Amino acid sequence: MDVFLQQVLNGLTLGGIYSLVALGLTLVYGILEVPNFAHGAFYMVGAFVALKLMTGWELNYWLAMIMAAIVVAGLAALSERLVFHPLRHASGLHPMIAAIGLLLFLEAGAQALWGADFLRMPTPFTGVVEIGGITAPVQRLLIIAGAFTLMAVLQWFLTRTVAGSTIVAMAQNRDGASLVGIDASRVTMLTFAISGALAAVAATLYAPINLVYPAMGHLVITKAFVIIILGGMGSVPGAIAGGLIIGFAESMGAFYISTDYKDIIAFVLLVVILSLRPQGLFTNGAR
Repeated sequence: MDVFLQQVLNGLTLGGIYSLVALGLTLVYGILEVPNFAHGAFYMVGAFVALKLMTGWELNYWLAMIMAAIVVAGLAALSERLVFHPLRHASGLHPMIAAIGLLLFLEAGAQALWGADFLRMPTPFTGVVEIGGITAPVQRLLIIAGAFTLMAVLQWFLTRTVAGSTIVAMAQNRDGASLVGIDASRVTMLTFAISGALAAVAATLYAPINLVYPAMGHLVITKAFVIIILGGMGSVPGAIAGGLIIGFAESMGAFYISTDYKDIIAFVLLVVILSLRPQGLFTNGAR
């Protein structure tokens, strides 16, 4: 039982990070109905900015996380204005190609600025807590607490504030929202900024137990796409549930089957679930 509960802890850690990244991705998809492949690059930039603020400017972990979220939110909003906004009337293929180009541009820029080496982010939370026979590193507990707190704040923002309600309205019916006076351009920029901030926070939380390098967003964004397809494209509850499903599946699979197949499990699960429910877990019709 102790071993099982240890895997539950690992699953919550992975699931929390995956859900945060997938939430930003699904918010943008809900507004533009375009998969933003550059979201993985925003995740990577957030990790690098936080790392350099901690090691170069000697900021503390929390302040570096907040600054990274602000920087990446600004970068995401600027990307929307310069890359996606001019293509708002183009076919879906053009924004997808633009997103891939933005991904490659940001990765090349990161490699030019910070190099291609694998780096480790320092953390003040290096202790270990024993809970009922379970060994719980403080950083993993921080990831779980931070991720789920941020999800709750985002849900409150979307359902209890005017700005959040405009995002939901735009996702439900863009033309109808414009007819009642909602500024589509402003809401789209806000959505990109929120998605960038979520990616930066997720990266800063996860980087101390992972590595920081220019291509670090590839696998994360691939799994985020799996998650939003599982949960239903554009569904916020689906992104959270899908992230937890993938996180638990990877954790349990790596321990009980083999670590060699950990990254394949997500795609096997995708095939199985979509074979039974093609529209995803949290949508009523196929998108």
